Amino acid sequence: MQRNPSQSLPHPPLPPGWTAQWSVECGGRCERARARARRQVRWPVCGGSTLRSKRGWKAGRRGGRQAGWDPTVGRHAFIEAATGRSQFNFPFGSPLPPAQGRPTGAHHGSRASISGPISSYSPPVHGGGSGGPFNGMARGHVRAGSVANAGVPRPPGAVPIPQFSPHRQTPPVIEHQAPPGAGPGAAVAQVARSPPPPQPKLGAIPTQQQQPPPPPQPRTGRRQYAANTAAYIAGDPNLSAPSTGAAGGSSHSHSQSQSFFSPATGFQDPSANNNPAAGGGNFFSPGAQGAQPDQYGAGAAGAAAAQGYGVGGAAPGPGAAGFAGAGAVQGMTNQFGHMNLGGGQKVQASVSTTNLIGLPLHPAELMSMPPPPLQARPTDFHSHSYPTPQASFSTSETRNADPSYQRATINAVPTTNSLLNKSKLPLALVLTPYRSLKPNDPEVPVVSDTVIARCRRCRTYINPFVTFIEGGQRWKCCMCNLSNEVPQLFDWDQEKNAPADRYARAELNSSVVEFIAPTEYMVRPPQPPLYIFLIDVSYSAVTTGMVATAARTLLESLDRLPNDDGRTKIAIIGVDSCLHFFSLPAGATEPSMLVVGDLDDVFLPKPSDILVNLVEARSALESLLSRLSDMFKDTHSVGNALGAALQAAFKLVSQVGGKVIALTSSLPNIGPGALKNREDPKVLGTTKESSLLQPQTGFYKSFAIECSRSQVSVDMWLFASAYTDVATLSGLPRYTGGQTYFYPSFNAARSEDALKFAHEFGTVIADPIALEAVMRVRASKGIRMSAFHGNFFVRSTDLLSLAAVPMDQSYAIEIQIEDPISAPFVVFQTAVLHTTCYGERRIRVVTQALPTTSSLSELYANVDTIAMATLLGDKAVERCMQAKLEDARDAIMNKLIDILGTYKATMTSSGSGASPQLVCAENMKFLPLLMLGLIKHLGLRQSAMIPSDLRAYAQALLTTLPSQLLIPYLHPVFYSLHNMPKECGTIGDQGVVLPIPLPLSSERLERHGLFLIEDGQNIFLWLGRDAVPQLVLDVFDVPSYAELRGGKMTLPVLDNAFSQRVNAIIGKVREARRGPYYAHLYVVKEDGDPALRQWALSMLIEDRMEGLPSYQQFLGQLKDRINDKSF
Repeated sequence: MQRNPSQSLPHPPLPPGWTAQWSVECGGRCERARARARRQVRWPVCGGSTLRSKRGWKAGRRGGRQAGWDPTVGRHAFIEAATGRSQFNFPFGSPLPPAQGRPTGAHHGSRASISGPISSYSPPVHGGGSGGPFNGMARGHVRAGSVANAGVPRPPGAVPIPQFSPHRQTPPVIEHQAPPGAGPGAAVAQVARSPPPPQPKLGAIPTQQQQPPPPPQPRTGRRQYAANTAAYIAGDPNLSAPSTGAAGGSSHSHSQSQSFFSPATGFQDPSANNNPAAGGGNFFSPGAQGAQPDQYGAGAAGAAAAQGYGVGGAAPGPGAAGFAGAGAVQGMTNQFGHMNLGGGQKVQASVSTTNLIGLPLHPAELMSMPPPPLQARPTDFHSHSYPTPQASFSTSETRNADPSYQRATINAVPTTNSLLNKSKLPLALVLTPYRSLKPNDPEVPVVSDTVIARCRRCRTYINPFVTFIEGGQRWKCCMCNLSNEVPQLFDWDQEKNAPADRYARAELNSSVVEFIAPTEYMVRPPQPPLYIFLIDVSYSAVTTGMVATAARTLLESLDRLPNDDGRTKIAIIGVDSCLHFFSLPAGATEPSMLVVGDLDDVFLPKPSDILVNLVEARSALESLLSRLSDMFKDTHSVGNALGAALQAAFKLVSQVGGKVIALTSSLPNIGPGALKNREDPKVLGTTKESSLLQPQTGFYKSFAIECSRSQVSVDMWLFASAYTDVATLSGLPRYTGGQTYFYPSFNAARSEDALKFAHEFGTVIADPIALEAVMRVRASKGIRMSAFHGNFFVRSTDLLSLAAVPMDQSYAIEIQIEDPISAPFVVFQTAVLHTTCYGERRIRVVTQALPTTSSLSELYANVDTIAMATLLGDKAVERCMQAKLEDARDAIMNKLIDILGTYKATMTSSGSGASPQLVCAENMKFLPLLMLGLIKHLGLRQSAMIPSDLRAYAQALLTTLPSQLLIPYLHPVFYSLHNMPKECGTIGDQGVVLPIPLPLSSERLERHGLFLIEDGQNIFLWLGRDAVPQLVLDVFDVPSYAELRGGKMTLPVLDNAFSQRVNAIIGKVREARRGPYYAHLYVVKEDGDPALRQWALSMLIEDRMEGLPSYQQFLGQLKDRINDKSF
């Protein structure tokens, strides 16, 4: 093949192993040509310095393209004869006219090598090939030298050539409309690239250290307790925690490509040679704790004062995300809102495979794990302050749902149900529509002008993913594509009575928004908040101090009850063997008590004086609460007519709706709903134990359904000194949108019990609450909601009824794909219509958009482990209620085997054959550990030592806790305190600095150490038997280990730095969790109470316990069963 005659400049030769070829038989469209494009360089058609893609050589085929001078930009344009479109290679232009037609010697269907020198080259970079931003027009991976056109005159008006930028991945792209006479159509620019700077793969998390230290060596024994055992110090290269890959895995396609690329097994990223950290990053700096002197060591008793203690170690790395030495965790930079979702191609990223056998997992990574990043290229309107009316989507940073509100188990939706079934992955949404806000959390924007734009067909609320068409007069629904009119007042500011900026509206910029509903969304005026308190005043309730603590907390919280509009009403009913109603007429200063003993046919004496306005009856109410405990201090009644009290409360509020808060400390034993003590220690740990976890009677479920229809929610506060049948009573909140709280062995004489109950009770009754709510989840065409998990009542196939929506309560909704999906993305929208406690009818809307994929590897690469664990926990508890505990554990194991086995069979070279490895996607590596934590959890594990009440309450938490609380509940957090760096426990940029969490193995325990274990519900301080007296004195204010009392306690704040740091860490742990829960603190001595010691050790889920395997044994079992099973 001859060289282009118009190319008169000398060119350097190709490097070894590189060839320059072209092909015209396919125009560069086929996959084979695209594969060649990744490793070949092309001859420049334009005669300039940039090597063109193959399409530039199509000039002689079927009319091809003709090159002509475009005077408007002072350079050549390639005119396609078929369409009249012109394209430019800006800014690297050439003043010389290119040759017309194809090169000499070329013919249709031939493949010719270019002879002679060509331009300088650079290795292939991400974003090239057919997946470029202009539908394959830019395939070149070659850049020209900056002197390629030296000495060549440029025509007048030509755009000057800019200086070469050595770190630019994507040069500016300028689109130009061809002038008259040049042919119709828009000009498309070709992209010239230069080598990218070294950077991690997409999804990796950058850290300060590019080369991670070697993984920690395992101890020689399972429990090596030695007096002089070296403490875990992250700065020790022999013990430090290693760097791990990012959860999202690696990606071959960067934001410049929308084409999925699924590499074969063993594929290596071509940029990996230039990027030693491409495999991932650290969530924490391994050298954080540094080299330290002996701190509270077993042999350091005499030298403790001289050497100092708790002060060693290096400072945490900059950007520590709450942990000492935690590396800066980069936020997701490739959010779905940056996508050009209007394109016809689907987004993909490669899946990174890891072997779980022997792989060290680091808890800091799990605690900071976000959902897999959504992969796509930027939209074309990002350079504008606002999108044009024809632009597809908003550029706001809040345009897609925050995972704390809504997250999916898979961040890419399969296009067909068969693909989903093949992957064995469950597809579901995990919702927390009303979560509590921390000080730095943004408020949910409120649209107050009552202008609500909804699709006429599918009733979707307008959101950041709709498209404005016809000059902005109409908008296209992102779910059903129906064209809808924009409301007349949509662009009008009603407060200022002036035109408004459409693109500043909250619903177009935020995925979580609240609309103030107009009157057409109401069937009646908004109800006032009604609170009915049912307080057990029997002998056990009075003697344990529950009555006094509840009355005092309620009295102190009266000003915190939601009552901004002055409409809140309240009633108090005492319950023992009779019902005690308290009359609180308006203006009265003293209450009067009315006793009803007929429990079979309950009636309400003076109902208008029982349910009273909080403001009008404030004096009588305060008098009642201050005297309530004394009124029943001499009672000897052991009856509990809870069922009758619930019926009375229902009659009191059924016409309006409200919230019933029942506090009981004994088993309901008389009247409607009476229960028997059915606990039998002999059946615990056997197959018959499941019967204790199912309701004893249908009374409470039937009553709950009746309450749900009348918008009455029930919260249960259970104080157990004996069996209370939590499994039966928790059914009331389950079907009414309430919550269950359980306090085993409650005794207000212990300040810790009183403090925990007062904190949680005061927080719950003071929280804003959504009343008479209904929730519906809409989705794009071809998708339907198939199953629901959580505390609500299913009113119809897709409508959930919630008499109340508490803060920080989670729900899970499974998804089924009914019809094939052809759209590049799908949208899920959750709408909750509710009445606020301030008298407004509102609609909270949460919108989430996810890309679609037809690639199996993409499904695995986009698994959200946190959401997946949440869903599987819900399904396991539901299985317990319908079958046996053993069946629930087997279901978890079988699902895990199906997922990992299918991954091995489809994503690895070993296929269905036996393998010594247990592989999974990098972003799924924590899933087996979380499932082991679920199997070993209090609610599911096999044990004859777990009371049925504790197990039932644990199951209630598994189905309602939000993800932020559920993950530590399954995988507790483990800190070493005696040798933590001196910065831990002090105030950092993000509050109190926490130590680096340790793996949950007793191998980390030391006889001279102090450790903290917490699961969000309880905190354990483990103290080794050889702890030096100075440590015991500084933390517990006790002179020696022998004199320390273990058990539940409040840690004193002493006048020394170490005590204050430990207390600060405990306070930070309690405050970091969302929700009302206040964790108890237990001091566990290594040789102390066996039951307490065993409870604390059960938190270390990587150890073997009660016949259940250790983590490594669990992985071995999974591997063996996968090898034995055919996939």
